[in-house]
Amino acid sequence: MFNDSLTMCHSLSLPPNAIPHVLVVSVQPTLGALEFSLLYEQENNSLHCSILKAKGLKPMDSNGLADPYVKLHLLPGASKSNKLRTKTLRNTRNPVWNETLVYHGLTDEDMQRKTLRISVCDEDKFGHNEFIGETRVALKKLKINQKKNFNVCLERVVPVSCVGKEGGDVEERGRILISLMYSTPQNRLIVGVVRCVHLAAMDANGYSDPFVEICLKPDMGKKAKNKTNIKKKTLNPEYNEEFSYDIKHSDLAKKTLDISVWDYDIGKSNDYIGGCQLGITAKGERLKHWYECLKNKDKKIERWHTLLATNSNSN
Repeated sequence: MFNDSLTMCHSLSLPPNAIPHVLVVSVQPTLGALEFSLLYEQENNSLHCSILKAKGLKPMDSNGLADPYVKLHLLPGASKSNKLRTKTLRNTRNPVWNETLVYHGLTDEDMQRKTLRISVCDEDKFGHNEFIGETRVALKKLKINQKKNFNVCLERVVPVSCVGKEGGDVEERGRILISLMYSTPQNRLIVGVVRCVHLAAMDANGYSDPFVEICLKPDMGKKAKNKTNIKKKTLNPEYNEEFSYDIKHSDLAKKTLDISVWDYDIGKSNDYIGGCQLGITAKGERLKHWYECLKNKDKKIERWHTLLATNSNSN
């Protein structure tokens, strides 16, 4: 329900002693109201954004209507890699989308410091899409595993200074979901490359052609290195590929798993996007993931890891 949101946008509170007939008020035309809900599922590190409907959108076309869609963007962050959008609805100022868009790979830390920008735009058949209005939600306002409903008035662009600078965000290279399992019947380490999200764009078209390379070292010989298939023109590739290494469980403590993501280029060297290392010498979640694999034999354990820009390898 909209609960008179539009009226509330422009309600005016007067002091008790105000004299109405000498008060001049300049009221901006309404941009419309948007109803949506947000849910952060901690177990699978996902943010579910349900875009329900809008009401009373500003008319953008000559017929007095609009062709609206909603665009989501996590701030701070690389623009194309984490942008989601709904379908476009034609000739309406009161669209009903009922679409759920999902961000994967978000950590509790992200939820404390990132902001979700929700923009409503008008799609133009000549490609010049127009901005109608937006709202922004600091994700730290959400409670874990509890859906929160919003019914807000759209606003003009909020100054960037209110949101925070984008510089120095280490995860701008992207995230990768890796599974580890040590199989005791086979005496093997099984590494799963599940998916990547929010990869840095390396090509002129704003995308990448990413593949993942994993290498168990040291002293594993030619079988140490494995590669996934290449996924064309995407910043959020899904692989679901597994690779195995014949190795004694007792030797795993001496090994490091090097993970790197590359952008494939025809006829020239591939571009490094980002990487990380798992092992006893790692820190934080990367150490914890490796330790959990050693401790829990025959159990597949999935974890998200941040891809860093530093590259100690050559491809």
